[in-house]
Amino acid sequence: MPQITVDYSADLADGFDRPGFAKALHEATVEIAAARPPACKTRFRRTEDIVVGPDTEGHAHVHVHIALLAGRTDETKARLTQAALELLRTHLKPAAGLALHASAEVRDLDPSYAKYES
Repeated sequence: MPQITVDYSADLADGFDRPGFAKALHEATVEIAAARPPACKTRFRRTEDIVVGPDTEGHAHVHVHIALLAGRTDETKARLTQAALELLRTHLKPAAGLALHASAEVRDLDPSYAKYES
């Protein structure tokens, strides 16, 4: 915990500082949501195709999913969501000719969540 997944358009790959974004988001998650630094895990999933409305061209997306153990207030989740969006602005260069659709969400992990470390 937290489990962070970032889906992003392939067209953004060259201008997206993914390691820098993950490090900064981990720091924000520790500060805002009281996560433990070694517990922060981020994976990036490159998306090859995106369709926005009727258009298949000219769009790119990034969506940040942050899943935390239950117990954070809605205010804490909203602050972390906004922090994620701000960090995208600093770690993602605009791609020429593409309309960027950036979003983020923070949700509670299901009570069935379990993990082990070895």
